[in-house]
Amino acid sequence: MSMSQTLNEKVIPVVMKFVNLKGIQALKDGVLYTMPLQIIGSLFLLIACFPVKAFTDFMTATFGAGWTDPLFKIQGNTMNIMALVSVISIAYVYAKNEGFEPLSAGVMSLSVFLITTSDSVAFTPEGTKDVFQVGGVIPKGWTGGQGMVTAIIIGLVVGATYSWFMSKDIRIKMPEGVPAGVVSAFSALIPAAVMFTAAGIIYAALKWGLNTTFVELIYKVIQTPLQGVSDSLGGVIVIAFCIPFLWWFGVHGATIMSGIVGSLLGANMLANAELQKAGTLDLAHGAHIVTSQFYDNFINMAGSGHTLGFVLCMLLFAKSAQFRQLGKLAVTPNLFNINEPVLFGTPVVMNPIMAVPFIACPIITAVLMYLAIASGLLAPMGGVTPPWTVPPIISGLLIGGIPYALAQLVILAIDTAIYLPFFKKADAMAYADELAAQQSHGVEA
Repeated sequence: MSMSQTLNEKVIPVVMKFVNLKGIQALKDGVLYTMPLQIIGSLFLLIACFPVKAFTDFMTATFGAGWTDPLFKIQGNTMNIMALVSVISIAYVYAKNEGFEPLSAGVMSLSVFLITTSDSVAFTPEGTKDVFQVGGVIPKGWTGGQGMVTAIIIGLVVGATYSWFMSKDIRIKMPEGVPAGVVSAFSALIPAAVMFTAAGIIYAALKWGLNTTFVELIYKVIQTPLQGVSDSLGGVIVIAFCIPFLWWFGVHGATIMSGIVGSLLGANMLANAELQKAGTLDLAHGAHIVTSQFYDNFINMAGSGHTLGFVLCMLLFAKSAQFRQLGKLAVTPNLFNINEPVLFGTPVVMNPIMAVPFIACPIITAVLMYLAIASGLLAPMGGVTPPWTVPPIISGLLIGGIPYALAQLVILAIDTAIYLPFFKKADAMAYADELAAQQSHGVEA
C-alpha cells in the first residue's frame, strides 16, 4: 500500500471522524459569533493606541487627556466579553445542531458560567495599601481571554446535557394550544434545575475546599499549559504543517485547525491586547508570540499553503496557456485569501509536484516570524485583528505598521522563490501537453 493510500484509508477517516464530532462542530461554529466583537473592538483599540505620536498628541491637545476613554470602553465591552459570548453561542449551536430549541441552552450556559465564577473583585483605593473585596460584580478579568477554555467546557457540557434531557423527553409538558415560548420555557425547567444545582455544588466545593473558583482552576490547570504549547516554536510548526497537509488530501485544514486551536490563539491575542492597552506590549511583560493574527495573516497568508506565491509564478513565468489563464483568474480572489481556484484548478490537491512548496511555505513562514518576534526584530502582535480577507501588506500594516507590512512582502518573495522550480516543472508538462494537442489537431486536419 502506497503512502498516499495509507493516509487516505487510515489517517484521513480518523481526522474526519474527529472533525465531525458534535462538540467540535459546536465549538467551531459557536466561537464564530465572537468575530464581530474581536474585529470591531480591535479597531477601536488601534485608534486608542495608535503608534504615531503626532496623532495621539493632536488628539490629547484637542479632546483632552481622557480622549481614549470611550474607545477603551468599546474595546473593553467587545473583546473583553468574548468568553461570555462563547459560553452562550457554543451551547446554542450544540442544541441547534441536535434539533432542539437552542436559546434556552445558551441562557442556561451563561448562568452556569456565572454561578461557578466569583462575584467579587479585589479593590485597593488610590493612596492606600488596603485591599477590599467589592461584591455584586461580574469580574471582567474572567469574561475575556482568561475565561475562554472554561467557556468552551461549560458551553459543551450544558449543550450536551440539555440536548440529552430533551432527547429523553425528560421535561415538563404543557397541553396543546399553549404558546411555543411558554412550552420552551417550561421544557427547560428540569435540565436547568439539575445544571444550576450541580454548578452551585462545584462553586461551593472549590470555594471552601480549595479557595478558588472553577474558571480560575481551569485557567491554571488547563488553559495556561495549552496556551504555552500553542505559543511555542514546536506548536506553531505543527499548526503550520497540519493545515496544508490536510488540504493536500482535499480536507479543509484551516477550518479543522481553527476549531482546535482558534480559542487558544484568540486568548493569546486578548492577553496581548491588554498589554497593548497598558503600554507594556513586549515579551518581558509576558506577551505571546503566536496569536490569532499570526495564524490568520501569516500562517494562512493569502490562503492555505501561501498560494499567492504560486499565482505570481503563473503571472510572471508561465509558458502554458493553462497556467497563464489560471493566474489571471486566481490572482484577485487570492489577494483576498480565497485560494480554492488555485487548489482545485491546478490542482494542488493530491498533486505530488506541488506538495513540497504547498506544505513548506507556511512552515518556513511560521519559523521565521516566530524567531523574528522572539529575537526582538519584530514587536509582538497586539489586539488589532484584521479580517482574514484583508490582503497581505495591508493586513501587516494594520497589525504592526511598516515593519509587519515589510515582513509580509519578504514572505511573499520567499514564497514565490520556493514555488518557482516546482511551478516550472508543472508548467513545462502542461506546455508539452498543449504542444502535443496542437500537433495532433494539425495531423487530423
